[in-house]
Amino acid sequence: MTRRVLVLYSTVDGHTREIAERVVTQIESAGMTVELKLLTPELHVETNDYDAVVLGASIRYGKHRPEVTAFIAEHVAYLATTPSAFFSVNAVARKPAKQTPETNPYVRKFLGTIRWQPALIGIFAGRIDYPRYSFFDRHMIRLIMWMTKGPTDLAGSFEFTDWEAVDRFGREFVTLLGTPETEPQ
Repeated sequence: MTRRVLVLYSTVDGHTREIAERVVTQIESAGMTVELKLLTPELHVETNDYDAVVLGASIRYGKHRPEVTAFIAEHVAYLATTPSAFFSVNAVARKPAKQTPETNPYVRKFLGTIRWQPALIGIFAGRIDYPRYSFFDRHMIRLIMWMTKGPTDLAGSFEFTDWEAVDRFGREFVTLLGTPETEPQ
């Protein structure tokens, strides 16, 4: 029997979707059926339709979007009893010392506010794409980047994502699930 995996993502500018798609590729390559969905406040999910779930969320101004926390709160019993993983996308993770759940301040804080403890957690650096941002976001993000010694050229787009780390996360999730004939590890 083929396992059905739900991959949910919450994104502001679309980069988290790209990362989620890459995770989907890893899961599908293991022969599992994957459904990729944008997490919105209106989305209704029948969690019993899935054998496992991955939730990915970007951070803007230090926080994940409210629908991420709402989904977790609504489905905490399911998440606690189903193989599940979480990944966060944030610019602070461009620094190697901020790429673990213990060292990334946003993820550490977030995990302390929810009742779910995912079996697997990934933290990926995102992308700064100044030309796509609104006037306000462009200048606020530039200020944050200036304060944290990041790129500040308003004409630039800067991708920090370690795609091999994303692929490794996807493979680790597949390993976590095991095969239909074996128990998860």
